[in-house]
This record gives sequence, C-alpha cells and structure tokens, in this order.
Amino acid sequence: MKKNKISIYGLTLFLLCCKSVTAKSQTSVTPESKEAYRQRMEWFDEAKLGIFIHWGIYSVDGVSESWSFYNNRIPYDQYMEQRKHFKAENYDPKQWVELIKESGAKYTVLTTKHHDGFALWDTKAGSLSAKKSSPAKRDLIAPFAEEVRKQGLKLGLYYSLLDWSNENYPNHTRTTSRYDIKKDPKRWEKFCKFNFSQMGELNETFKPDLYWFDGDWEQKAEDWNSSGIIKLLRSTNPNVIVNSRIQGYGDYATPEIGVPVVRPKNRYWELCYTINDSWGYQPGDTNFKTPQMLLSTFVDCLSMGGNLLLDIGPEADGTIPQEEVEVLKTFGRWTSKHKEAIYKTRAGIPGNYFNGYTTLNKAGDVLYLYMPYKPIGSVPLKGIINEVKKVWVVGSGEALHYKLYNKLSWSEVPGIIYIDVPENVQDPNITVVAVQLDGPIKLYGGEGQVITSN
Repeated sequence: MKKNKISIYGLTLFLLCCKSVTAKSQTSVTPESKEAYRQRMEWFDEAKLGIFIHWGIYSVDGVSESWSFYNNRIPYDQYMEQRKHFKAENYDPKQWVELIKESGAKYTVLTTKHHDGFALWDTKAGSLSAKKSSPAKRDLIAPFAEEVRKQGLKLGLYYSLLDWSNENYPNHTRTTSRYDIKKDPKRWEKFCKFNFSQMGELNETFKPDLYWFDGDWEQKAEDWNSSGIIKLLRSTNPNVIVNSRIQGYGDYATPEIGVPVVRPKNRYWELCYTINDSWGYQPGDTNFKTPQMLLSTFVDCLSMGGNLLLDIGPEADGTIPQEEVEVLKTFGRWTSKHKEAIYKTRAGIPGNYFNGYTTLNKAGDVLYLYMPYKPIGSVPLKGIINEVKKVWVVGSGEALHYKLYNKLSWSEVPGIIYIDVPENVQDPNITVVAVQLDGPIKLYGGEGQVITSN
C-alpha cells in the first residue's frame, strides 16, 4: 500500500499560494550575506555573453509578440489563431545549442511563456500550451533544457508574470480589462494560484540556473507576492539567479535595447539586445545590425562590467534566420580568439584615459584595450602611473612595440604610452591589445602641472 507523501515543494507551493493576495500576508525572504550573494552570482559575472530566444505562436504570422493584440493592432482572436499553425516541425534543440555555444555564450534564456499566456512546456496548470493547443503537440522546453545541460551551458528561463489570456488576470488589452483586484480579491487569488503553479512546475522540472521575469509593471510587488515567488523558487533551487523585473527582489539589473551611457548602479547587470528591431521573428523587419555593430556593443558592455544577452527569434518551424546565424558565427570567431580578454574580466578604466573600450583582469594588473577601428599611427594610453612590463596582441600573443613620452622627473603626471599596432596584427572586427603592468593599476586623476623647479 502506497503512503501519501507531501513534498517540501508541494507544501511550500500550497502555503505560498494561500498568501498571495494582500501585503499583510507577504512571505519574508531569508537575508543573504554579501559573500553568499557574491558566490551565487559568480558564474553570471564571469559569463559575459548570453543568448536570448523569443519563440512562440507570434512567429507564425511574424507579428509583435503579445503586444500586437494588446495594443489593438490586430484582434485577439486573430492573434490566437496562430496556434493552429505552430508546428515546430524543423525544431532541432541540439543544433540550436551548438550554435549558441559556438557564439561564445555561456548561458541562454528561452521564453517559456510570453504575455499571451501560450506555454512552450507541458504545463499541467492550464490548457494553453504547445502540447495541448497546437499541432506541435509536445513539450518544447524539455529537449532544449536537456541539450543545454549536456553541452555545459547555464539554463535561463523567461517567464511572464502577467498573462493577458488568462480569464482570471485583470488586464486584457490596453483598452479593456476584466475586473479590479481590490473589488474581486478572490478572483485575483485564483490567478495567483495558477501563476505559482506554473512557476512551481518550471522550477521543479527544469531547475534553471536563472529566471528572467517580465511583465511585473502591471501590479505591485505585494500583489504578485514577489517575496513569496523568490521563496518558492529557492525552496528547491537555492542558488537560482533572478533578474530585476520582480520589483525589488531581483539579483541584477536588466536594461533593455538602449546601451547604458554610465554603468548601472547594481554591481551585476546585463543588457538585453536585439539583432534587428524585434524580439520575435518578424520577416518584415530587415533592419539588421551588422556583426561589427553588435560586437562593439558587446565590448561596450564588457567595459562597464556587464553582460550582453543577445536575442534571436526563430521562425515558427524552428529555423533560426540566416542573418542571425551569421551574427552568432561571427561572435564565435571573435570570442574564441579573444577569450582571455572577455571571460572573468571586470570593468575597465574611464574613457578619458584611452580612446576606446577597456577591461581589466581580476587581479587588475592586465589592462585590455579594444579597438573597433583601424588605428592610424601609434595608439596613445595616458594617466597610467604603473610601469608597463609588456604589451601584446590578444589571440596571437605577438609582442608590440611601445614607447613612453613625457615622463618628467619634476612632475607627478605620468607620461603618455604610445603603442604601435601594425595592420598585419589587426583583427577584422575588433583588435584587442593587452598591457601588462607592474601591479594593480593606478591611475592619475589630476589636472596636470606647470614647472616650478627644474
């Protein structure tokens, strides 16, 4: 005779679902030490490059994911009709992950469910899914997650907190709503129970390394029970990392599309970025950025100590557009050659010391100079108090000639280092030069001096 057992996960889910209606019932998150936080974030900090994947029924007609009906560009029923043609017949998760790994990415984030509520995994909490309501008729997350693990990458799952298709979610389109949470808290509780059930399924089944939440702006943290969500996820997945879109409970910042001009305040951050102007597959959007533009954005992020999460949008059948394949392969060539100057680096020095992007190794005694241009003449580097021990081209190891000018005995102002970077050592995309110093970098920050004694 079988004994009935309640798992820790099941009990946690039940208790948290019961507490997801009001601020008074919020579940507190256990405080974490700075060292524990640092250790949990270590792989993310060192990864530098991730690949985002937006895939869903919106790729059938190539319309904007969820927003096309929410903004009343097309009727909701027309949008959902795409389910009938979502077959994923050419979906090859092994090929996807091989390409992602080739790009040099160390992690990947796949949409499990966008704001339209269509789930790519075999959810038991509802019927709107690839397996139950499309001709794909299978779980599309499971084989991808298996391949990601097999090929040694970190797994990230995108999940929309809001669900414009769910009958118990208050908002439907920009101009229509179903009810007010304050007036019908029991209905909101039904949605929260559904939401926690789906998140619990993902957490228990796939145990991702990272959650990429979205859609938090429509409700307050207390209504989402954000603290309860974190507690649920960490009940069986204690080291999971969560992005910032959960209203004060995330681990890192997620600026979108626009490259930050100054480094985000959060120690850990990631820029999510498209290859053209769209997240999902839109054949009418041919405004593709060149690989050179995207690599320049990547080193811009590196120079500020951040990651790049570069997005691809597969077609409905699972084919990755050729333009995006070419970008990932170009990234692969460049990252493979320059891995020394990418992974495990930290933010570089301010831009007024060098005309380009920079990073430092963890010890701070190797300065990497990125040149997304062809140098004309010698390249200047100023304000470095340290003695330079050697300079070389990253990727080939070829030593470069350099010379120090204007290091005067009467002045504390460092001289200017001029580095020769001949054309035959330059990279077709971005040349990287390493400068070995005699110790952790020291920078001069003064306004210069005038001679008073010589």
